[in-house]
Amino acid sequence: MEDAKRSKLFSQISRLITLAAREKGNDPVMNPTLRSAIEKAQSVNMPKDTIERALSKAASNETTLTRVRYEAYGPGGVAFIIEGITDNNNRTFAEIRKILESHGAKMAPGGAVWAFAKEGDGWKPTTMVSVDKKTKEHINELVEALREHDDVQEVYTNT
Repeated sequence: MEDAKRSKLFSQISRLITLAAREKGNDPVMNPTLRSAIEKAQSVNMPKDTIERALSKAASNETTLTRVRYEAYGPGGVAFIIEGITDNNNRTFAEIRKILESHGAKMAPGGAVWAFAKEGDGWKPTTMVSVDKKTKEHINELVEALREHDDVQEVYTNT
């Protein structure tokens, strides 16, 4: 994995660890979300001291991280759920909206979740949308652009 991608991945996982620990405590035995985040960190060979730094950030009040979820519609009527962790809701909202609009999609607050069911830590589409090959490629480009954003943790679609 190239250094830039590895660094971005470590940053995303660190935020996940910090937020999970802040929300439900620093004990992975009692906090399954934290345990899952630590396992994810270990699976990508994140250094132990980086994991411990993320845990210590949770104990201090250095940063204020919050979970965000955005809903959107893209080409072909495809529904999106975009989940992330941010230290600045307004900035992240504006940046995600800009990415969506540059790919022919738009925000749909409260308008896309009906196409999904919450399943574990993620979302599973309940209503699938069929799109042609060109639209599918366009959607894949949009998903990739969203995933490149530092605050985005996961992107779900119903294609």
